[in-house]
Amino acid sequence: MKRFLPHIAIILFGAQLILMLVSWLLSAAIPDSGVRSMLSSEGLRWFMGRFAEMLSTPLLSCLLLAAIAIGCFLRCGVTRLFQASRVSYRAHRALWMGGAVLVACVVVMLLLTAVPHAVLLSATGDLFPSPFSASLMPVLAFSLCVSSIVYGVIAGTFQSLRDVYEALLHGIRWAAPVFLFYILIIQFYESLLFVFS
Repeated sequence: MKRFLPHIAIILFGAQLILMLVSWLLSAAIPDSGVRSMLSSEGLRWFMGRFAEMLSTPLLSCLLLAAIAIGCFLRCGVTRLFQASRVSYRAHRALWMGGAVLVACVVVMLLLTAVPHAVLLSATGDLFPSPFSASLMPVLAFSLCVSSIVYGVIAGTFQSLRDVYEALLHGIRWAAPVFLFYILIIQFYESLLFVFS
């Protein structure tokens, strides 16, 4: 699959260029069609002026947080427990401590949402939409990162602060292709909406 990713990226980039050219041709050939040209002054102002805004969606922050959390989880060493026939005492203790941190995070979220007049409920007392639903992805990512770090420190996978730092960055490196495809897909989708709306 990795062999085809560069080709898919080039296809998406080419589709963006073709859309720009087709929008220019259609708007020039059929002025009453309602098609807006991306190569006109309006189209260029829209594309250049809104590019950063197009990319800054909640989906991007969710992808970034998920990548950091997954990278930290993968680097902490807990996945090796599934392959090991025998678990050492240190890894067993680290698993319990990491699990305790996860349980503590769940208990804190329950206290902030399940009790009457909870802080993270909406004004009408609903969970969705509410501050809870808006903070769900950051809280999940934070909980997974903290429990993974606790596991890694106790199990001896993380020997220094640099190891923790590298674990947090590991997921971003691992998910780098996702961010590239996110940019290519979002800009193409938004361009389609601009041209044909």
